[in-house]
Amino acid sequence: MSNRETHSEPDRVAIVLAAGEGKRMRSPLPKVLHEIQGVPLAVHVLRAAREVGIERVVMVVGHGKETVRSAIEDDWDCEFVIQPVQRGTADAVNRAMEVLTGFRGTMVVLSGDVPLLRAETIKTMLAEHEGEDRGVTLLTAILEDPTGYGRIVRDAAGTVEAIVEEKDADDEVRAIREFNSGIYCFNTDQLRSVLDSIGADNRQREFYLTDAVHLMKMKGVPVGAVVAETADEVLGVNTPEDLERTRALYRARQAR
Repeated sequence: MSNRETHSEPDRVAIVLAAGEGKRMRSPLPKVLHEIQGVPLAVHVLRAAREVGIERVVMVVGHGKETVRSAIEDDWDCEFVIQPVQRGTADAVNRAMEVLTGFRGTMVVLSGDVPLLRAETIKTMLAEHEGEDRGVTLLTAILEDPTGYGRIVRDAAGTVEAIVEEKDADDEVRAIREFNSGIYCFNTDQLRSVLDSIGADNRQREFYLTDAVHLMKMKGVPVGAVVAETADEVLGVNTPEDLERTRALYRARQAR
């Protein structure tokens, strides 16, 4: 019997988004099950969550859901929810909310294809998020060429104003080097209050979790960001080339 059945509800929960099809991987294997040092990408993410003491984990699966579940559930105490159609990250989190109806603590949203994320970085995010009593704290990073990532738009004081997906960005926004990693800490009640207001009025016709930041700011909810020490630890795996680069970075980290 798991801890969540014998003890009071934990004050933190992790949602791991692992529903991506990974078509660009050129492999029938679900993207999050490709391995680094013999360990699936998603398991590296689960290890980081457990290392910071997050006991309850909800994994959102889609493509290859049964394969992903069978590869993980024997060794990891996760709850699984299905996102049958890829309608964006906000839709994925909404699916997870279905099994979190009574949860009111801090929700950490992680990506199942970002295996180099360090537990220390999650700890820093949690400390700032809970210490500042924010509605959301997002993890960002800096790259010379952040092509493919949503950009962080800040005001003159340096406060996060918005996250703009690259497909919806103009040239000025695309020139911004700070990008969104897709990793967040949310006050769950505050997130619930805006999730239903997120629409799909964008080029992809998807429900972006990034829109929650804008909606919270409109309500006067505190929003903040933590900048990762290096961009390496938040780079996602979307192609075989990404996987090889991530494997090399992991080996270099282990050598240090």
